[in-house]
Amino acid sequence: MAATRYYYSDAISTFLTKSVNEIVGKLTLMSQHDINDETSHSWVDEIIILHEVLAPYSERGSVYFEYNIPRMGRRVDVIVIIDGIVFVLEFKTAEQKFRRDAMIQAWDYALDLKNFQEGSFSRVLVPIVVVPKEKDSHCNLELRHFGDNVYNPLMVNVRLLSHAFLKVLDTIPRSLQQSVFTDNSWAKSGYEPTPTIIEAAIALYEENTVEEITRHGGDIDKTSIELTNIIEYCRQNNRKAICFITGVPGAGKTLIGLNTAIEQFNRGEKAVYLSGNFPLVEVLQEALARDYVRRDKIKAKQEKRKACTKGEAKSKVKAFIQMIHHYRNLYLEGTKVEDGIILPIPGYFQNHTDKAYIPTEHVAIFDEAQRAWTQDELQRFMREKKGIKDFPYSEPEYLISCMDRQLDWGVVVCLVGNGQSINKGEAGLTEWIESVHRNYRDWDVYMSEYLLTSGDVTMEQLEIIRPQIKSRDSLHLKMSMRSFRSEKVSIFVNQLLALQKEEATSTLRELVNYPIVITRSLYTAKQWLRAHTRGSERMGLLASSKAERLKAISINVRYQPDFVHWFLEDDSDIRSSNALEDTLTEFKVQGLEIDWACVAWDADLRLSKDHTSWQHYQLRSGTKWQNINKPINREYQINAYRVLLTRARQGMVIVVPKGDYSLPPDETRKPEWYDEIYDYLKEVGIKEI
Repeated sequence: MAATRYYYSDAISTFLTKSVNEIVGKLTLMSQHDINDETSHSWVDEIIILHEVLAPYSERGSVYFEYNIPRMGRRVDVIVIIDGIVFVLEFKTAEQKFRRDAMIQAWDYALDLKNFQEGSFSRVLVPIVVVPKEKDSHCNLELRHFGDNVYNPLMVNVRLLSHAFLKVLDTIPRSLQQSVFTDNSWAKSGYEPTPTIIEAAIALYEENTVEEITRHGGDIDKTSIELTNIIEYCRQNNRKAICFITGVPGAGKTLIGLNTAIEQFNRGEKAVYLSGNFPLVEVLQEALARDYVRRDKIKAKQEKRKACTKGEAKSKVKAFIQMIHHYRNLYLEGTKVEDGIILPIPGYFQNHTDKAYIPTEHVAIFDEAQRAWTQDELQRFMREKKGIKDFPYSEPEYLISCMDRQLDWGVVVCLVGNGQSINKGEAGLTEWIESVHRNYRDWDVYMSEYLLTSGDVTMEQLEIIRPQIKSRDSLHLKMSMRSFRSEKVSIFVNQLLALQKEEATSTLRELVNYPIVITRSLYTAKQWLRAHTRGSERMGLLASSKAERLKAISINVRYQPDFVHWFLEDDSDIRSSNALEDTLTEFKVQGLEIDWACVAWDADLRLSKDHTSWQHYQLRSGTKWQNINKPINREYQINAYRVLLTRARQGMVIVVPKGDYSLPPDETRKPEWYDEIYDYLKEVGIKEI
């Protein structure tokens, strides 16, 4: 069931005439969950307080209770709109003191509405935390805002709440207020969020829909529906199929994969989302497990039972999100290689009831499918790690073979990206096509017209599987969702790295709501990040895995912290990215995002003096840089910086150190190397701070 926008709404004038019981009754009726005493008592307190506080504004606005924020999987306690100003109220009626997490929560609500709800784009938003019994001396009514008219949270008790409304309305310029009696147009305006993949996974796991948690007007909804239809067709007709989903970077391919796996799981069907991206899988599993535990604690309290443990929650999550290598190894159990194919060992499974030759899942979704290993790479791995000689398959062919073991139906979904290869041994899309042609000619092949004409697969390769192809245009995603502030960030980064200075300069001018700045000082960069980060927004330090001379400015890329803590802990934990102490490289952040990034640029990727070509280096023996000569390794290095420069959703600062001016000089940190990089970034038009 789709979540309603709010449980109760009225013009303030009407709200003031209704009894507490009448309003609580409507709230209870609209709620999709059982209401406990704590919730109903909170509603009563909130209504009584607002009946008194809102009396002077009877004809000047509207009130909303339990207003839905789908991206966050939460509801705002109360939203009050007076003269067009949006007050976001978070009540803590059962508490005695202000808590930092309540302030962050209210701030997050206001930021979400500002960034994603159309009716809020031009509005002033004021978050207010209300702890009714808190002391006056602990309250804060200071009005400060960032520049987008989202104010820092006010902290008030019940007595000072009326003062907060009055102060805001008296202080904010009349030009930003509106003379309206009701404001239903605001609540009915479009809500088009672009959640991080972590936020999206949590929201989907809580049984929100893709439509609720993502921006509309794109093609992600159509692609999700198309994929669901293909799966249903295969189920009903006992067909096996491979489905290729393509799209521009940040278009939402991973989101579609997660949605499909979770949707099938919630329906009681078996499906699994697989990725070779270890950090992505680990962070998602941990985030979903934590969220499950949080929600189950609330349910357990209501149902008077023992809450689910973290281990139990992790097991549930692993049922539909796994590392591709774990999945692959699972279905090697009890098999043997014979005449170039993998067969079950006779009698093995009668003695190993916890394993199965036939996968339990009928749907397997492979993210970044183009990165599946070649036969040579998989053969090497099997020989060195598993003791299996002459493994006969590439990873694409082996993974298809696992699903082909199904006796009735099965679907392999390949999510296909491009432009960010950073590892050797990747098979590419062609190996999937050739694998289908070699051994699976009875399978259906679904792909978009884009893929048929893109050149990613040759016409000769397409012709050999032409009878199996079923074209579906909605399987290609054309619109990027990654940066909600601008869809041109990836274009700018591509132009910057391609040394297309004029084009990059032009694109940069269009990034008016996505700040990009440069500095020579890491300290200055950190201050800039702290000044821009609000609520639970995440900031962090990023650098290339080959940026070893950044150690001179206290960035040690050889030390890799626990990336799960880096992405998930809050400001109170020194392991959090927000502490700005630990740095992640391209291998740990690919596929994940933060709000604000500091990208530190070292001499591993430097410019020729005429700024017409990149020069590629890696540090050897601690005394000098060595040229990287192999074209593929140069491509990996460019793509490493492409990954780093596209991780921030809201803005970034680039740090280019000054190098070493001491005598005798450090030969690994010559100032001219860094100066060329910095001068180029300035020439493109990036602002200095």
